[in-house]
Amino acid sequence: MKKSMKLITLLVSFVMALCFMSGCGQTAEDESSESGNSNGITIFNSKMEIQDQMLVMAERYTEETGVPVEVYYSSDTVAAHLATRYASGNPYTLSMVDAKDIYSLAEDHAVDMSDQKWVKDTQYAINIGDKVYGFPVCIEARGIIYNKDAIEKITGKEFKPENYKTCKAFKGLIKTLKKGGMESPTGVMKEDWSLGAHYLAQVYEERDDPDAFVRGLSDGSVNLIKDKKFNALMDTFDVLKNNSYSKASAISAEREVTEQKLAEGEIAFLFGGNWDWSVISAFDYTENMGIMPVPQDLKDGMNEMLVGGGSKFIFLDSSENTSDKQREQAKDFLNWLVYNDDGQKFLVDDCALVPAFSNITREVVDPLGQSVKSYADKGALVPNYNYLPDDHYAILGAQFQKYLAGKSDRKGFAKDVTTYWKTKTLVPHEN
Repeated sequence: MKKSMKLITLLVSFVMALCFMSGCGQTAEDESSESGNSNGITIFNSKMEIQDQMLVMAERYTEETGVPVEVYYSSDTVAAHLATRYASGNPYTLSMVDAKDIYSLAEDHAVDMSDQKWVKDTQYAINIGDKVYGFPVCIEARGIIYNKDAIEKITGKEFKPENYKTCKAFKGLIKTLKKGGMESPTGVMKEDWSLGAHYLAQVYEERDDPDAFVRGLSDGSVNLIKDKKFNALMDTFDVLKNNSYSKASAISAEREVTEQKLAEGEIAFLFGGNWDWSVISAFDYTENMGIMPVPQDLKDGMNEMLVGGGSKFIFLDSSENTSDKQREQAKDFLNWLVYNDDGQKFLVDDCALVPAFSNITREVVDPLGQSVKSYADKGALVPNYNYLPDDHYAILGAQFQKYLAGKSDRKGFAKDVTTYWKTKTLVPHEN
């Protein structure tokens, strides 16, 4: 009954997703993903920027091992897309999803992989109880991306991120850059996922107990506008917003334009994550870039850490539609990624990912990934909070956009956040 109810929930999500689509036709990737393969492995990839690399890898892996591998991508929401696959009795052998999807789907649809060799070589796998359901694809983290060359060209001295841990010091550097001729030293991405799922989320994540804080927002015991962490992060956001090249038309700024300006040194700072390298690297970027913690005028140590951890997780289908042979082939493939030199090269070199496994010592190739790895290696990552409601970034991202555009003030934004959480109940989960 539990499995039936979960599938019904997924199907309801699918129908709702269809209702909000602007058209009725299928995309090319959706059409191709309907044709499964009963022999070998099918893989669902939800990380669009590595789809081309995944396709090349699958072809090579098939040639080298004789095990057919097919990779599919869909622009639908993960829950909606997987619901159609399960409803048709044609699930993927391996599905790459977000952490929240593992928590909602794994117990009904995934194989316990606790006995696999790779478990001992990572601290980022997803466990539910004493079972391991999520294979971590990579490590991702976020903070302030900086263009070191652009900064040093104006200041004439070495840029050391640790010297700008506070908002006060960061604001002083911005003033220096403007005085030196950089008219607008910052950029801000307008996207709701960047504002709602990444920047605002740090208000919850940078806590000793994020669950307790979220419950406080929900039951009204937390007064957000008087919260020190909220105000510290918003003070820094205001520095980014008020010194942005797109200040006059913040909601019209295109991500690619903003990242090009950062890449080429026209601006010096942008909040984002190491995934942004896939965009930055397409331009004529300067040599020295990196990610630093978000400056804050607090003494809790969070201004010395990035926020991040395991990002994208693969689960192995447990249904009767996947054979034991396919499951063994899938396990072999995951071990190939971790322990085979070609598998490691695929993750680190081809996809420019930061590996989530301690045995992989291959040098990370891009500067943002190198920053993230350095923080991860020294244990300086604030964990992601993986239990936000599905509509969090869309609803509060839109409210954050109002603040970015000057249509709301900080008090109004705090009220918007609090109003949202008063309609939510934290879903029970295991930490």
